[in-house]
Amino acid sequence: MTSPVEALLRRSHALGADPRNTNYAGGNTSAKGTAADPVTGSETELMWVKGSGGDLGTLSEAGLAVLRLDRLRALAGVYPGVEREDEMVAAFDHCAFGRGGAAPSIDTAMHGLVDAAHVDHLHPDAGIAIATAADGPELTRRIFGDRVVWVPWRRPGFQLGLDIAAVKAGNPRAIGCILGGHGITAWGDTSAACEAGSLEIIRTAEAYIAEHGRPDPFGAVLPGREPLPGPARHARAAALLPLVRGLASTDAPQVGHYTDTPEVLDFLARAEHPRLAALGTSCPDHFLRTKVRPLVLDLPADAPLEAVTARLRELHAAYRADYAAYYERYATPESPPMRGADPAIVLVPGVGMFSFGRDKQTARVAGEFYVNAINVMRGAEALSSYAPIEESEKFRIEYWELEEAKLRRMPAPRPLAARVALVTGGGSGIGAATARRLAAEGACVVVADRDAAAAEKVAAGIGAKAHRTGDAAIAVEMDVTSEEQVAAAVRQAVLAFGGVDLVVNNAGLSLSRSLLETTAADWDLQHDVMARGSFLVSRETARVMIDQAMGGDIVYISSKNAVFAGPDNLAYGAAKADQAHQVRLLAAELGGHGIRVNGVNPDGVVRGSGIFASGWGANRAAVYGVEEERLGEFYAQRTLLKREVLPEHVAAAVFALTGGDLGRTTGLHVPVDSGVAAAFLR
Repeated sequence: MTSPVEALLRRSHALGADPRNTNYAGGNTSAKGTAADPVTGSETELMWVKGSGGDLGTLSEAGLAVLRLDRLRALAGVYPGVEREDEMVAAFDHCAFGRGGAAPSIDTAMHGLVDAAHVDHLHPDAGIAIATAADGPELTRRIFGDRVVWVPWRRPGFQLGLDIAAVKAGNPRAIGCILGGHGITAWGDTSAACEAGSLEIIRTAEAYIAEHGRPDPFGAVLPGREPLPGPARHARAAALLPLVRGLASTDAPQVGHYTDTPEVLDFLARAEHPRLAALGTSCPDHFLRTKVRPLVLDLPADAPLEAVTARLRELHAAYRADYAAYYERYATPESPPMRGADPAIVLVPGVGMFSFGRDKQTARVAGEFYVNAINVMRGAEALSSYAPIEESEKFRIEYWELEEAKLRRMPAPRPLAARVALVTGGGSGIGAATARRLAAEGACVVVADRDAAAAEKVAAGIGAKAHRTGDAAIAVEMDVTSEEQVAAAVRQAVLAFGGVDLVVNNAGLSLSRSLLETTAADWDLQHDVMARGSFLVSRETARVMIDQAMGGDIVYISSKNAVFAGPDNLAYGAAKADQAHQVRLLAAELGGHGIRVNGVNPDGVVRGSGIFASGWGANRAAVYGVEEERLGEFYAQRTLLKREVLPEHVAAAVFALTGGDLGRTTGLHVPVDSGVAAAFLR
């Protein structure tokens, strides 16, 4: 026999797997049943409900709050009224069964007070379209008859739970309700009946909008707002994103996400988009992530870039002033401080949408939520007119103490949070170790390598623990000797994460030749990869960093050979010396932009090294008269510490230079060589 928890998880996964039913991390589901009290042994009525912040599609038993139903329902007897309903959230702790599982969400009362074994609360686009239509109550009656009841807008909380419980009791034929401005709630005696009720409400709303809605709810296409062709659109997005990301990071660093799906481009091409965007989103789940309204560019898609950037700066200043005024209009002495006045959503007609957040997942989800909002506006305008909840109500939720408490429960950001790192030669050895370390410290990582398969493998490994692989790392194919490939890879980084903040010039190779054996081709190849390649990568990424105006880090993986003279090593040592001096030159040039440039000088890193595996190790072993498999040990024994240098040690030095503790250091070379006295810096 299926347990209530098993049925609940199966239903949650089925509903959460389809974005038509609810948005990521939105909505909640519950089931009621009995379990033995471990103290008394008696059967106890319990409720399992999705906890705060979880996602239906990936919900596990650990993500459920578990409460005693008798105690939860008894709270109605001590309810102090709507003016003090927030006090009831703390009371949920006294209803916990055992340790109670996950933290209960604000919607817990709704699930507990409604007299049904199973309850779903969801945020489907079609349902919210009805909920935000100006004549939503009449539409609800027309579409659903007495099977679905309209509930006027009320902020989520204990009183809303009482309201919905009364609707359920007073409408025995009803399978659920439309929550004004918000979403839907459905119920059932079994998990299957509850799921069927949710889907009936959603699919019926979708079908009604499709059959009865106007074909052009957003109006006619505006001249000059049509989508640019794909390549031109992406080129314009890559040109604008660093500037916009910098503006959106005025109060706190943000990661960016770019969306140019058909529904976004069509919305921005239509005459009504400025009016609708100004009204803002309605569902609390939407505007908590997108802010009350987006920043919208009011120039044609093909306007000169200089004019667009100037206008974006003006609009950003106006947005910040408007947001501060919004805060002042509604803030009370008890309100939390203003969290930041920068936009989370920036709309550029003809190009698409830029969304921002503290990390890639947050930025991506913000964009997904605004797509939900566009779908909601389309449905509401198709049937009626879009009428979101009042701005004052949005403020009450955005600056709700319960939302503030949720933010306080979030873990402290990691040292490299909201930073975007590009690592060349990231498919193996030092580059792979560095990419992994930077990601572990919170950075979004672009793994660049001429070996695309190797880069993909490293990026996939980094992304394995993320919600989506691309939230943590992406792979780009890049030969650092090619200007075109370097520029294209940097554009990919910008389109993926909004910009670049931290660059590791690690790509390299070596050929062990004496002077007389070194050909001009040998010399050119090594200088092309390390000296010229580092220059090209630094130049392209510095352009992005300057546009962002957020500072940045460029780190060169040079070598002890930049200062140490060894035999049969002319081309490699000279190229490394070139890199070492680039560090000093760029530190002097870029310091005014807040960009720090430093270097790391490793000794020979044998294990995991692509260079040593490609024949360099065998050649160096022959030069020194040792077996190749003992080369790492040979290098270690000539050092002061007698310890072999591994890729992870170099990666640690990169993090030390970029993690924040050395924020006033630039132009420095850090030896990671276990102590080679001949390579001491002078």
